[in-house]
Amino acid sequence: MNPELCRQMVQAMAGAYKGLRLYPLQHPAIERLLEGLLNSLVPLFAEERPVRMGLLEGVLFLEDQLFSEGSPAAEELARLLQMLELEGLEFHPNIGIGELRSFLGILKDGGGKGETFQDTLTDRGIHNIRACLPQSTEEDEEDQAPRKVYGRALKVVDKIFQDMRLGKIPSSTEARRVVKSMVKLTLADPHALFALSMLRDYDNYTFNHSVNVSVIALAVGRACGLDEEQLRTLGLGGLLHDLGKLIIDRRIITKPGRLTDEEFAEIRKHPQSGAIIVRQMEGISQEVIDIVLCHHLRYDRKGYPEDARGRSISPLADMAAIADTYDAMTTLRSYQHPMTPRKATARLRELGGTVLHPRYVELMINALGPYPVGSLVRLDSNEIGLVIRVDTRQPDTIDLKVLFDGDGERLAEPVVRHLPGSQSKRIIAEVDPFSRGIEVGEFF
Repeated sequence: MNPELCRQMVQAMAGAYKGLRLYPLQHPAIERLLEGLLNSLVPLFAEERPVRMGLLEGVLFLEDQLFSEGSPAAEELARLLQMLELEGLEFHPNIGIGELRSFLGILKDGGGKGETFQDTLTDRGIHNIRACLPQSTEEDEEDQAPRKVYGRALKVVDKIFQDMRLGKIPSSTEARRVVKSMVKLTLADPHALFALSMLRDYDNYTFNHSVNVSVIALAVGRACGLDEEQLRTLGLGGLLHDLGKLIIDRRIITKPGRLTDEEFAEIRKHPQSGAIIVRQMEGISQEVIDIVLCHHLRYDRKGYPEDARGRSISPLADMAAIADTYDAMTTLRSYQHPMTPRKATARLRELGGTVLHPRYVELMINALGPYPVGSLVRLDSNEIGLVIRVDTRQPDTIDLKVLFDGDGERLAEPVVRHLPGSQSKRIIAEVDPFSRGIEVGEFF
């Protein structure tokens, strides 16, 4: 990249940053500095790709240009990145002067450090400047273990629900942060986190269901080819999709047995109530609102709320609806025996084209494999095992925890067995976990 263009951009960026010490953000002088910064960025986007500015052993670089010869502007920006605890900043081609102005405003007011700074960018609607965070430490990597991420998600939902009960508008910051971790796990191995949706807390169905829908929705989105940013939106929508239920009388939500017409009419209000709430939360996109408002609208748009039927909505709402339906089917309720994963996917296919989006359903089912994670199966040896892993590239290749031997005796310790796709015909039937007294979630 042209060294002179890089130098001009660094000078313009440092000049705009230093200008904040002399003038308020709306001062004409700041406006001129912002125009100069934008003009310096435009030539750098000639290849229509992001431009990265960062630190290499404490020295500023812009793309392939290293500023190692005592440039005051480069030193100023290096100190800024160190103060923000960032490895760098990425500027994307669609950036405009409005986002640059908002970015300077964050620098002036203080927007936190590290991951919090990136969250602040998102809160302010800045999508064409992205923070480059330091590589994870060993401790951070441990915190990315599926169980820990799932546990964090449960805590986040708990905090959101507590805020709601206190009459507060919940913060979206922690929710976005945990969804970001969930997305990383899903992209690396979609079945690892999906397995944890087998964990059930039957006394806190709405609470547990919110996390499970987010997890399952991410598996659907990955199967549908969404990119990382779209997955974050989908995961956040899944986490927040049932917020409106907190406004409904708890006796209706927890009522055993079928609801009366009047009670069901109250239940049907929760998408609109939830949408009102999330609209007031910071950094919430229209697509997230669509998920909250339209996850019961059905593929044929004959669902509820009725006043949303004629509008154009995000396809992410249809993906979230599949996740919502799957989790509801596989969960024990007072009026419902849970379906096994295989039976649930078969039922999803039956609903495709009317209640659910048929193509998204097929993509999900293909990705989950013939026996999804959480399936209890009988082998031709009469052994019974639990599917604990499905190969991402070959979904008919699985890992099992064998729980019962060929004589039907419960093993003291489960035995892990790999079953390649070439041996998939060894599975002769699916077994209902309840018939064997198995709580599937205990094995993940």
